[in-house]
Amino acid sequence: MSQSNDEHHDTHNDPHNETDAAIISNNVSLAALDISATDSIDDEILDTFYHREHLLPVMRATLEYVNARVNSGLILPYFEDIDAELWQEKSKALDLYITDSIEGRALNLEARGKDYATNILSYPSDLPIAVIELMPTLPLGELIVCHEVMVREAKEQDKTVAQHISHLLIHGILHLLGFDHELGQAEQDEMESFEIDILARLNLANPYV
Repeated sequence: MSQSNDEHHDTHNDPHNETDAAIISNNVSLAALDISATDSIDDEILDTFYHREHLLPVMRATLEYVNARVNSGLILPYFEDIDAELWQEKSKALDLYITDSIEGRALNLEARGKDYATNILSYPSDLPIAVIELMPTLPLGELIVCHEVMVREAKEQDKTVAQHISHLLIHGILHLLGFDHELGQAEQDEMESFEIDILARLNLANPYV
């Protein structure tokens, strides 16, 4: 499903790699995050747990990591037909919607046929490559977060809600790129390794230990 090249390459004192890194950094800084919520999610919850200043660095770290891996040969399943250089050039946009357990349950039933509220649902943009090539900003899609489930799971897993939200945001973005841990053990291991690496860059602990 995806290909990666883990061969170590020393980037020190290499002007080409420094240029690549600058391009990645500049493009990632153009990441756009639109956050909205259902009426039952009040402003205090949004400001405490879903403030753009808290979540945008997580989105940027995820995209920066993915961009670096694309440069090393990683293929993004939902964007495999787009030229890697074109992927790097485009800024990325993400919609994040915060909901409650009632709406979350209904959405999960509609999307996945499962009659309970889940932590996060991903809706990829699913645009044709020909359309994406014409767009200055590449829409990744929408993530729907059920806040009540996030709070409950964080307590069960003995972590802060902020830590859990950061992890699930990374998890959701990877889903929007086409990675899917439900396809098999190899896919699960790959996706989890990406999440662990990105969280480490944010000085957050491995959630799988």
